Amino acid sequence: MKKLLTVYNVLISIFLYAPIFVIVFFSFNSGSSRAVFEGFSMQWYQELFEDELILKSLYYSVIIAVLSAIVSTLIGTLAAIGIHSLKGWKKSAFLAVNNIPVVNPEIVTAISMMILFVFALGFFHNAEMGFGTLLIAHITFNIPYVVLSVLPKLRGMDQNIYYAALDLGCPPMRAFTKVVIPQIMPGIVSGLIMAFTLSLDDFVISYFNSGATFQTLPITIYSMTKKPYNLKLNALSTLLFAVVLALMLVVNLKKPKKAEKKA
Repeated sequence: MKKLLTVYNVLISIFLYAPIFVIVFFSFNSGSSRAVFEGFSMQWYQELFEDELILKSLYYSVIIAVLSAIVSTLIGTLAAIGIHSLKGWKKSAFLAVNNIPVVNPEIVTAISMMILFVFALGFFHNAEMGFGTLLIAHITFNIPYVVLSVLPKLRGMDQNIYYAALDLGCPPMRAFTKVVIPQIMPGIVSGLIMAFTLSLDDFVISYFNSGATFQTLPITIYSMTKKPYNLKLNALSTLLFAVVLALMLVVNLKKPKKAEKKA
């Protein structure tokens, strides 16, 4: 039975990661074929860094992802602490409200936000959707994921530590920053990374709320797929995969070191 489970896990891993390795492999192809490897070359990476449209879109995506991740992490952490402090039906109600955007189809969220922005901007002369509306939209859909990342850490924290700090004369705010925040920091970091990757990867919400003058990387890639396929997309996908993989490795490698220090 264990052998069957091992084979099953290996097959699932191959199914999930084989397409990514194919993309990485053909990003170094000297030819333009997606099926025949003609030789090793870095030409697609060179062309990628010479493409002003892609670089501009990548810059916009990174700015939006960083800002939305920071703001949504701050708001989501405070919201998680507030929800955790509630009792009974109030806590259940707020949790249900928080989970609605997570399970709600993304297209519904995108269109509803677009309608809201069109209505709100109608009160301002010559106002149009762009950086501001897209940033608000990304912060909005990132907050529930941060809340879901922080809440488990709050549930697993010993509540008596905070009250012990208060009894020893520590002011409430100082006790919060010096006692509570370090205890839930892994959840905050996980929420920050999740918010960053979700924002960087988002297409549907960005497509409906970015306006005509502001284009993120996923929208640029979508417009490029309508033309003959270019292996620059392989090179771009490889770099994005490498960045996300590096972030995950850094986060996971820090955990054993902290455990060794505690031991």
